[in-house]
Amino acid sequence: MRLRAVLFDMDGTLLDTAPDFIAICQGMLADRGFPAVADKLIRDEISGGAKAMVSAAFAMSPNEPEFEALRLEFLERYQQDCAVHTALFEGMPELLADLEKARLIWGVVTNKPVRFAQPIMERLGLDQRSAVLICPDHVSKSKPDPEPLLLACKMLDLDPASVLFVGDDLRDIESGRDAGTKTAAVRYGYIHPHDNPDHWGADVVVDHPLELRRVLDNALCSC
Repeated sequence: MRLRAVLFDMDGTLLDTAPDFIAICQGMLADRGFPAVADKLIRDEISGGAKAMVSAAFAMSPNEPEFEALRLEFLERYQQDCAVHTALFEGMPELLADLEKARLIWGVVTNKPVRFAQPIMERLGLDQRSAVLICPDHVSKSKPDPEPLLLACKMLDLDPASVLFVGDDLRDIESGRDAGTKTAAVRYGYIHPHDNPDHWGADVVVDHPLELRRVLDNALCSC
């Protein structure tokens, strides 16, 4: 079946959101008189969400009494500053332009709540270009469940077999596979040091967004 659309995970796939996460964690530490930690310490925990990043930055167990207040402060700060340093990954602007030139649909399926995801898309001028934005708010089960991708395909009136889903986490690949889409794993995303995209069972694994251009060319030429 001819490829009709490409759907992207947001954090670590479409967008490099790490700089904002890192700035917030470092700011929280500085405000308390604590020394900065290595940026990589925070970046390596992004896939685990706010809880994992705060735990790593403060070297604190989520079970400690003061932890929840720190997590909520992190989220409040992120609500205000969710798109200060965030940007498309290198090569992604060209890839999106190629998709649009080829009249392929593209959109976003993310586990990031809509209160963060929508403002980011708007501030980066992507909301009018993306055909769909699916967040946990729109479904009963998030990735790795296939429901978010199935909803995206339904909204776009597309057979999942005509869609490529691109992500930087095993949950993305499992969601795409169970929904019936083609899947691409990216090595450039927020992958935990102990994880390996080659073991996720994706249809293809790439190191850079522009490598997806060749994947798309091959898919289109083989139709």
